[in-house]
Amino acid sequence: MYVAVPLKKTWEVDLVKPLRSFIAETYGGGSGPGSSPGDGDDDHSAALTEFNRLRNNAIAKSVDKHDSALEVLYRYYDQLAAVEGKFPISENQIRISFKWQDAFDKESLFSGKRTLAIASSSYERVCLLFNIAALQSQVGQSQNLTSDDGLKTAAKLFQLSSGIYAHLQPIVLSSVQADPTPDLHPDTLSALSALMLAQGQDCFARKAMNDKMKPAVVAKLSYQCSEFYAESLKLLQLETLKSLWPKDWITSVAGKQAAFHGIAEYYQSLVSKEAKDFGEEIARLRHSKDLLGAAETKGGTTFSFQDVQKKVARGLQEAEKDNDLIYHSRIPEISALPSIGKAAVAKTLPFTPPLSSQFKDLFEKVVPLAVHQAMTSFGNRKSEIVNMEIGRLREATQLLNSILVSLNLPAALEDLSGTQLPKSVREKSAKMREMGGYDSIARLMNDLPSLLQRNKEILDESEKLLDEEAQSDEQLRNQFKERWTRTPSKQLTEPIRSELTKYRTIIENAIRADGVVREKFNVHREGMELLSKPDSEIEQALPSTGATGSLENLPAVGELRNLMREVGNIKQERDELETQLKDADCNDMTVKFMMALSRDGAINEDALSAEQLDVIFSPLRENVSANIRRQEGALEKIQSVNLEFSEAKAKDQSGVSRDEKLKSLASAYDIFMELKGNVEEGTTFYNNLTQLLVKFQCKVSDFCFARRTEKDELMKDLSASIARQSTPPHPATPAYQQGPAAAQRTPAMAPASQAAYNPPGNYPTGIHPPPNPAMMPGYYSYQQTAGYSAESQQPAPYPTAYNTMPMPAAYNPYMNWGASPPQYQPPTGYGQPQARPQYPPYQPPQYPQQYPPQQYPQQYPPQYPQYPGSYQPR
Repeated sequence: MYVAVPLKKTWEVDLVKPLRSFIAETYGGGSGPGSSPGDGDDDHSAALTEFNRLRNNAIAKSVDKHDSALEVLYRYYDQLAAVEGKFPISENQIRISFKWQDAFDKESLFSGKRTLAIASSSYERVCLLFNIAALQSQVGQSQNLTSDDGLKTAAKLFQLSSGIYAHLQPIVLSSVQADPTPDLHPDTLSALSALMLAQGQDCFARKAMNDKMKPAVVAKLSYQCSEFYAESLKLLQLETLKSLWPKDWITSVAGKQAAFHGIAEYYQSLVSKEAKDFGEEIARLRHSKDLLGAAETKGGTTFSFQDVQKKVARGLQEAEKDNDLIYHSRIPEISALPSIGKAAVAKTLPFTPPLSSQFKDLFEKVVPLAVHQAMTSFGNRKSEIVNMEIGRLREATQLLNSILVSLNLPAALEDLSGTQLPKSVREKSAKMREMGGYDSIARLMNDLPSLLQRNKEILDESEKLLDEEAQSDEQLRNQFKERWTRTPSKQLTEPIRSELTKYRTIIENAIRADGVVREKFNVHREGMELLSKPDSEIEQALPSTGATGSLENLPAVGELRNLMREVGNIKQERDELETQLKDADCNDMTVKFMMALSRDGAINEDALSAEQLDVIFSPLRENVSANIRRQEGALEKIQSVNLEFSEAKAKDQSGVSRDEKLKSLASAYDIFMELKGNVEEGTTFYNNLTQLLVKFQCKVSDFCFARRTEKDELMKDLSASIARQSTPPHPATPAYQQGPAAAQRTPAMAPASQAAYNPPGNYPTGIHPPPNPAMMPGYYSYQQTAGYSAESQQPAPYPTAYNTMPMPAAYNPYMNWGASPPQYQPPTGYGQPQARPQYPPYQPPQYPQQYPPQQYPQQYPPQYPQYPGSYQPR
């Protein structure tokens, strides 16, 4: 009774592996900004498996015409829409290729399949919505249409289906971003939406007839139904679409359009009868009869309104009889009658996700990708501020240490005796030995090159994979030209190669930084080795000097010691500031970004981040600046007071070399502490970079694997397309095979030792020339002899005598294989024809099918024409 849209066919894909890789690479197991606890790979294994199962169920259950099958498709669609903002499935990000076949593809041997495969979640969503609407039409068609509940359910499903097709029509081209298959063309979707709406109105009209509602209501519902069918028929009959539909669709819709118009006229005739307008009643009944007859003719086997047709015939007969006997009303022309009203009850219901009432996001712990990216950007901004402020503090510390080293402070204040190891040197030496001393930093320095080399090898291998894939794609593109339709590698790998360049730049910067670190290490190697030894050895290595105890009572000494304590306080405050900068709390930014995305549909990360970072770091920046100002004041006082101390100390020249040695040790300690942090950070950096590069390599490998799979699919389709191509026309038939006269000429076999065979004519590529006639058994070729001219080749009457024909020595189809083959004797002259021995009945040889069969004489032995001269048989 109703038409149902066929389903698009698809094929299974693996969603688990690429999505698991993306989660591990992007969200980093929950440790990165924008990740929440539970973002780890293991925590999502069950969700990924369930997501994959949802798709497989949607493929398998879609063949069931039941509400439960619709629920399966609803759940998969809702989940797909939910993850679209979290997992960007596209050509250049998560490459999962979804292949769908045209729903109306008749799939013949010569035309093949109409399929389209795109790595896009929006394409998958569009195709899935098409199937949801198609399945809704199929479930609606399968309802019990004799019951009220069945008609209500069918009407709702047809209206929902119409709404989905109407929703797809304006968005399909932007979602697919390629030439869609014919079933997804906007015109096709418009036609399907109109058809489903007409069938929804059809259900309401039938229900009104079943419920015996007032004739005026039924007439309006039926007339509107006819109008809806007329609109859908106009769209179905578009020149670009009418060959797409199943063969009975247009006839069925045309029949229903006329039938419901006839039903509307019938029920309007009942209204006229109630109004005592018998002439109008008869006119409408006649028109109804004509319309229902036309509907029966157009609809053919799909016509199902025989009951109404009988009512119309019976009503018309009674009305005409009563009018002839009683009323004698004038019967107006149908064009003069007032139009029947319309009542559009069926609506194109709006598409309102989520479709399933039981939907629950399997990946609710994963923040949307936009939020994650905003958090990543926010984290980068925060890191820039933290690094900048910590850099200011460390630069100030390096300046402070360098000035104190140049002044030999505080060691000069502690070495007034000139014989004992200064307290600050002992403390620095003890701290160095506690941290592993020279050996520990030397070991770390030696490990850096191997860590660097490992990262370079991973990056080089990734680049090699990309280059090989691009080379393969370019080679096939040059071979197949415009038939190689997939996206060029250069376009797809642009973001990947940009990331590769970024990693390459990071490694190059790291190499330069390692060079600076190694240079400092080599310069201060001797001092670090000495500080790593016991105090007694350090004391022996220092030059001795005379006692300077008289300086102990100088006011400058006491003031310098107070300033050294101030410097210690500044350094301690600096360590606290650095800790505060690193531990600044920014956890509420995820909530703020989520609220902005929900409220505005987008995130203005620049404004939100700048505002929040200013609130967090403005007080800390001010504290850093104040700490640096305190240092500047303390250094100014230290340099002034130390001048007085140095003048008093300069009177003892023996202490100069000792001071220089102490300065060297102090500088070596500062460099050790600096390099220790640098090398440890470098080791951590290289190890973390290795993890990132391994993930990057996995992403490149997955990309190359997906491209290889896509290449194999495209090669398979191209091979099938080439195999389906029609064979070019066969070559022109040689002149000796044309007409029965050719078979009547005297043949002469070419020598079996013929070295080369050059068939006449040019043969197109892929078509082999005919085989060498000299090598074909039973094949007669013509040999021109003396006096044999072109004119003599014209047909001639058969004489009673004949000349025998030489046979090749290589093969004789008439030869007895138990006997030795006869030897070929070339003709030596002309003689009288001799009688030819009798051979077994002749069987014509088999030739290739592309050549027309050679005509042979009906008699055997054949009669040959006489030519001048004699012929000597062999």
